[in-house]
Amino acid sequence: MGPGIPKQFRPIRGVPMLLRAVRPFAQHPRVKEIVVALPEDAAAAPPSWLRDVAGERLRIVAGGRTRADSVYAAMSVLDAACAIVLVHDAARPFVTVETIDAVIERAAAGVAAVPAVRVGDTLKRVKPGTARVLETVDRSDLWRAQTPQGFPRTVLESAFASVKPAARAAYTDEAALIESTGGRVEIVPDRVGNLKVTTEEDFLLAEYLVAP
Repeated sequence: MGPGIPKQFRPIRGVPMLLRAVRPFAQHPRVKEIVVALPEDAAAAPPSWLRDVAGERLRIVAGGRTRADSVYAAMSVLDAACAIVLVHDAARPFVTVETIDAVIERAAAGVAAVPAVRVGDTLKRVKPGTARVLETVDRSDLWRAQTPQGFPRTVLESAFASVKPAARAAYTDEAALIESTGGRVEIVPDRVGNLKVTTEEDFLLAEYLVAP
C-alpha cells in the first residue's frame, strides 16, 4: 500500500477489509449509526464505498493517536438518543450477525459484553528479553477477547471520564477501561473465525477463508 493509505483499505479477495468489517453492521436492523474513525488524511477524503454500504447512517471522524482516543472521538458524534455502543476493530472482517446479536443483548441488559474464545493453546511465560521459559500458565480460565465489544453508553462515557486522556493508552480495549472502574464485564462466547487480520500470515488466512 502507498504512504498514508490505511491497511484497513487493503483488499481481501478484491473487497477492502474495512468494507467487510462494516457491512455486517450496515445490514443489521438494530444498528442505527455507524461511526468510522480513520487517519486524518483518509477522514478528509473517505472512500465512496463506505457511504455506499452505510448510507445516511455513516459518520466519519479523524482518529486519535491511540485506539482509546479514536473511540472517544467516534463517541463524540453519536446521536444523543444512542443508548448502546458497539466498538469493533476494522481489522476483524468476519464478524457474524449472531455475534452482533449476542453482544447487543448483553449490553442492553446493562453490562459490558466482550465476545471471546477460550484459549486452547498451552501458554508459556518467558523471562523478558530472553527465550527462557519461566512457567506454564494455567489456561483454564483464560479467554481471547475479540470485537465488537458492547456497552451501555452511559457506562462507557463514565469510564472515559474517570481516566485522564494521557492514561488511556494503557488500556488495550474498552472492556479493560470498564474493568478499571469496577464495572461489570461479561464474556459472550464467539467463533475463532472472527479473527483479527494484522500480519501477512493473517492476510493469507483471510484470503483462504473467502476463497471460492
